[in-house]
Amino acid sequence: MAAATKDAILISAVDQARQVAIEAAENPAHVGEHLGAVVEGERLVSHQFACTAPGYRGWHWTVTLARVPRARVATVCEAELLPGDDAILAPSWLPWSERLRPGDIGPGDVLPFLADDPRLVPGYVATGDEDEDRVAIEELALARARLLSREGRDRAAERWYAGSQGPTSPTAVAASAACLTCAFMIPLSGPLGQLFGVCANEWSPDDAKVVSLDHGCGAHSETDLEPHPSDWPASGPKFDDMDLELVSMIVEEPTAIPEEPRAEVPAEDVVAAPDAPEVVEPEGEVAAEADADAEVAVPEAEGEGEVASPEAEGEAEVASPEVEGEAEVASPEVDAEVSFPESTDHVVDAVAVESDTFEPANPDDVTAEPANPEDAVDVPDDDDPRSHPES
Repeated sequence: MAAATKDAILISAVDQARQVAIEAAENPAHVGEHLGAVVEGERLVSHQFACTAPGYRGWHWTVTLARVPRARVATVCEAELLPGDDAILAPSWLPWSERLRPGDIGPGDVLPFLADDPRLVPGYVATGDEDEDRVAIEELALARARLLSREGRDRAAERWYAGSQGPTSPTAVAASAACLTCAFMIPLSGPLGQLFGVCANEWSPDDAKVVSLDHGCGAHSETDLEPHPSDWPASGPKFDDMDLELVSMIVEEPTAIPEEPRAEVPAEDVVAAPDAPEVVEPEGEVAAEADADAEVAVPEAEGEGEVASPEAEGEAEVASPEVEGEAEVASPEVDAEVSFPESTDHVVDAVAVESDTFEPANPDDVTAEPANPEDAVDVPDDDDPRSHPES
């Protein structure tokens, strides 16, 4: 058979093939660059375009064109999406019965029936002997259509012993004693009873599970037992001779940093710091007057009735209407905030003026001397100009 030759008309029909690929892709963005043309046979060429659709890496659009003899127009044969050498493909198809793995069966699922399962053998067939049939059916429970074969029993024992209920699990390695000495272990009958039992301890992580006799956990019935030493020989220390750490045995002393010479500043270039302001202490007389003013201000704030002088007592007993009004009806400003006057000179002057014109109602109430000389208030003299403010 002669080799197929390139057809110039079919090779040059790239735009026609691209338009067909776009129609098949239904999205122009999913058709990429032209990858080339492959001669399939006599007057039969396939154009390939890259596929840019998500999830189709390595796939390409293939449009096959043909031409009848002596015709100058290409005809579209087919258009399809084909995988390349590095395309992502699904795994080979397997029947459902072969795809199942242990643990895949859920509620409502049913396994397919296997008539030739190597793990099973035909069950017991009645012989007509009453004693033999009673032992086989009632005691050994062999009255079933199929029973577990030797192969099936051995495969189950290997799987259980190598699993998480065997002696090599982390729980069993850390246990202080094996399940063989535990009171919660129920042994099995038959050949499997030589290696396995069923755990009946609700506090154990293996409760209601088949465990090997050399398995163990922290819920052993005798938890006061001493930890059992490991059956594996203790390995000696291992040294890595290829990894060396270089340590310097020379003690390095810190090098002293030479001090830089300081430049001397001429005395005439030194600027004197500004003098601090002097604090003027008050003289003795001024300080004494300030203390006296503070002492007089406090009794007036507390009340005029506590003054021990005769004139003050008279004022407290027979008060003028103005004073009573001030004492009984307090202004909102006074109730909200009590302020002390800065100076009490004018208060002393007012007391002095009233003492000159006031006459007590009962002369017997006037005492010559105060009860406590320390509480007496000095009454200004008549010659004192402060006692006559009107002058």
